[in-house]
Amino acid sequence: MKLGFLSLFAAVLITGSVYGQTADQRFGISAHLGLSDYYGDLNAEFFDIGKTWRNQGGVTFSYYLTPMFDVGASCTYGAFGYDQAQGPSFGANLFQANGQFRFKFHNGFILPETSKIQPYIFVGAGIADYANASVFTDVAFNTVPQTDLTLNAGLGATYMIFDKWGLNYTMLYGHTNGDSKDGYAGFSAGWDQFMIHQLGIVYLLGEAADTDGDGVTDKKDECPETPAGVSVDEVGCPIDTDGDGIADYLDKCPEVPGIEEMEGCPDTDGDGITDAEDECPEVPGVISAQGCPDRDGDGIVDDEDKCPDTPGLEKFDGCPDTDGDGIIDSEDQCPEKAGIKELNGCPDTDKDGIADNVDKCPTIPGVESNMGCPEIAEETKEVFQKALKGIQFESGRDVIKTRSYGILNNVADIMNENPDYKLTIDGHTDAQGDDAANLLLSEKRAAAVKAYLVKKGVDAGRLTSRGFGETKPKDTNDTREGRANNRRVEFTVEF
Repeated sequence: MKLGFLSLFAAVLITGSVYGQTADQRFGISAHLGLSDYYGDLNAEFFDIGKTWRNQGGVTFSYYLTPMFDVGASCTYGAFGYDQAQGPSFGANLFQANGQFRFKFHNGFILPETSKIQPYIFVGAGIADYANASVFTDVAFNTVPQTDLTLNAGLGATYMIFDKWGLNYTMLYGHTNGDSKDGYAGFSAGWDQFMIHQLGIVYLLGEAADTDGDGVTDKKDECPETPAGVSVDEVGCPIDTDGDGIADYLDKCPEVPGIEEMEGCPDTDGDGITDAEDECPEVPGVISAQGCPDRDGDGIVDDEDKCPDTPGLEKFDGCPDTDGDGIIDSEDQCPEKAGIKELNGCPDTDKDGIADNVDKCPTIPGVESNMGCPEIAEETKEVFQKALKGIQFESGRDVIKTRSYGILNNVADIMNENPDYKLTIDGHTDAQGDDAANLLLSEKRAAAVKAYLVKKGVDAGRLTSRGFGETKPKDTNDTREGRANNRRVEFTVEF
């Protein structure tokens, strides 16, 4: 039986494998020496330095599946047992073989796949064959060579010294389905178990890939796609004589540091014109001026440009006319809106002779005395002035007293006769009472006035009501008369 197992693993040896191999070197082999550590009814303890450990030797194989997983096979042969000065002892020859499924920590996520230190863990199953057993026990026991099935697990690590050679340590734990190798069975320790510690030399089979054929393997090649025939350095990257980051075979100026945009040639002033073609190589310029400057980029060189820092037009000697009204910006009071010369370049939309930038009613013809808005008749002003004291409400309420209807009717007539008017209605109170209550009361009173005017035919869209409470007094709140002046409704005409 043992000969059959040896033949099986010899066949595996021929196919080969490796610890920590890569996709380029999938196969490899490790030869190792180690020690066996018995665990059973005579000594139910691992790592007991007081007991006798026995020699083991063997080979291990693995095959690269993915950056994260390998499969492997391992076999060892050597002594196994337990000695003590007094009491039961036993010894045997142990041949064990197993298949393994490994998880690698050098998988590109935890450690680089090409890391020199390559740790892993594994699980597997196999057989343990015992021969030439010698048992010294105080009970009758018939020792017969036997082969047990095993489950195993362990861990290991490889340190790669060279591309193909490395050192390896493995700790393998095996749990058998038998319990009689030590002369005892059925005791508290359970089925016989063992651990094998081993050191070995790893050899990787196969040649590392060199995709671009430059003589530097892909594992070391920092530029694995270099075109054929290009000279490379020790890490596989194309030679760059001037050190400008552009390989000589792509560099039109290989001995002078340059930039990629200029195909490796220098452009000192960064104007997009190589120094060899630039008449002003240290000052940014334009192609149309053979590399000399045009700071504002308007196509007019600075020496001929009266406004060299602002893009302009040739007909204005390089000065701008942003709104295109024929008046250069430096003389235009409204440089972004087309206007007329009589108003210093500003527009007059309503043609009232008042420039839009100072006209409060730029789309409605008005008069200068009213900032460009239509003149408000004196009669209208008098009505709004009377409204300051003439609009009265029930005390503490937003109900308009009937005596105020006459003034409000006059206001409604004015609004209906002047459809361009928009009216803002502001309510105010004195300082007596709660601030928040006063604010709410002022808002309600202004809204009541608006509602009355709407009832009289004024479009609600032309009316805006607001309340300010006691926040905008026009008189003192310390006297009865002053408080009366502060309780008011103000009208403001807008257009």
